[in-house]
Amino acid sequence: MPLPAPLLRDLDPPTRALVRLAAVIAAGSEAEVRCALAHAVAAGASAEWIDELVLQSHLFSGFPRALNAAREWRRIAPGARAGVDVGDAEHWRARGEATCAAVYGPMYARLRDNIAALDPALDEWMIVDGYGKVLGRPGLDLPRRELCIVAACAISGQDRQLHSHLHGALNVGVDPTVVSEAVEALADLLGAERARSVQLLLARVVGK
Repeated sequence: MPLPAPLLRDLDPPTRALVRLAAVIAAGSEAEVRCALAHAVAAGASAEWIDELVLQSHLFSGFPRALNAAREWRRIAPGARAGVDVGDAEHWRARGEATCAAVYGPMYARLRDNIAALDPALDEWMIVDGYGKVLGRPGLDLPRRELCIVAACAISGQDRQLHSHLHGALNVGVDPTVVSEAVEALADLLGAERARSVQLLLARVVGK
């Protein structure tokens, strides 16, 4: 199945800083998170983008790291608040299904079957909470969300999820060269060997 026309063709400085921030939230110290937040602001990442990244980090980095990142972010931007995106369960489910289908493309139905086979509760939470309440929010576009998920999975060694979200980034319109540049932007955080293995995985994904 051909990839969609790229929507994100350039790893501009704000996006690069956001991707690095995602990796640092997932694996860095509080001091490193503080520095990465300041760098993202200096690079031109909007408060709305940073708010949304901090919120979505609980899905991929855990609630404690999300809380720590939020605490550090409030010290820098005390007035910034993404707020609650009001809806109901059916709204979240519909938006979650659409968002997840965009990310997984032709593998969407298989994903739903596989997750439901693990536990129907996980499937419900993935769609309603993960993709509906969080990743479907309008404050950060889906291509940049996927790049940030790639960064979090790469640095935390979650290769099954990394493989899925490398596909996901391409499926939602990130140019393959931008995905590669994003991984390269993480090289000092990942280490040379890990960065090389992620690039090789990306090459296999692009080659399929």
